[in-house]
Amino acid sequence: MAEERHPTPTEQVKRLYEDSEQRTAQAFEQLVSRDSFGELLARLTENVVGVIKIGNDAFDLVLRNLRLAGRQDITRLGRQLARTEDKLELVLQEVERLSEQVAAQPRGRSSSSNGRGSSRGSRSKSRSSS
Repeated sequence: MAEERHPTPTEQVKRLYEDSEQRTAQAFEQLVSRDSFGELLARLTENVVGVIKIGNDAFDLVLRNLRLAGRQDITRLGRQLARTEDKLELVLQEVERLSEQVAAQPRGRSSSSNGRGSSRGSRSKSRSSS
């Protein structure tokens, strides 16, 4: 008599799990391979992005109503700060250019060109010393 070997409960559970895993994998592969799945995924992504945008806009509106700085306010402030820095850099370059011109001129020429030259020189010296 051939002895039949009965699987243990653990082996039965393992076999059932592997079988269900294989069937599930096949079902998902069939689902993903269709064009309709791609379209569904694209629409889902668009909807999620839309909902996130609505949420962000609502949050910005709440911050604005609470008179707190929101993302748009900080962005606008950053742009204004960048413009101010650019303008300040241009002013600094012009000041340096003028300083080089003043340094290149002979000293006797600036004070003898008009009668007021000596008084300007004394004022600038008093400003620089303070």
